[in-house]
Amino acid sequence: MTNPTALWIAHVTVTDPEAYGRYAALATGAIAAHGGVFLARGARYVQLEGQDRARNVVARFPSLEAAEACYRSPEYQAALAHAIGAATRDLVIVEELKP
Repeated sequence: MTNPTALWIAHVTVTDPEAYGRYAALATGAIAAHGGVFLARGARYVQLEGQDRARNVVARFPSLEAAEACYRSPEYQAALAHAIGAATRDLVIVEELKP
C-alpha cells in the first residue's frame, strides 16, 4: 500500500520582490529535489473567503513526509532565509485523498 500524495499550499503577500525572487529561485530546486511538482504558481485566482494574498502556490509531493522533509531540509531552509521579512506567508501541507 502506497502513501497518498500531498499538496504543499502557500498563500503569499510579497513585500520585497528582489529578496523573494532569490527565495523562489532557490526553493524551486529544493522542492524538485524532494519530488515536488508545481501545479499552480502565481496564476489567476478568485478569493472567496479569508485573507487575500496575491500569490498562491500549490505543489504536489510523493507523500506528506516528503513535503515536510523538503521544508525541513537545509536547502529549503537556506532559501527560506530570503523569504523571511520579504513576504507574509501561510503554508500548509495536506494529504490528498486516495481515489
